[in-house]
Amino acid sequence: MIHQTHESLTTNPYLGSIQASAYLTNLGLKTARTTLAKLRVVGGGPKFHKFGRMVLYRPNDLEIWAESRISVAKSSTSA
Repeated sequence: MIHQTHESLTTNPYLGSIQASAYLTNLGLKTARTTLAKLRVVGGGPKFHKFGRMVLYRPNDLEIWAESRISVAKSSTSA
């Protein structure tokens, strides 16, 4: 088991579902809280953690997931 210090928790905080949705939206990648909830069930969403019944996301995991969903640059719609 990895033990984190208080410092590591403050430099890489966990976000709840509502905050995770807002974080992605602030990046310009609008993602509803309900979409994140659905993806937790069916798969394909960002990595998440549980603390009791609470779902927690790390900002870095949200960014990695969002980046994986963005397509490569295209020069035309037929490409």
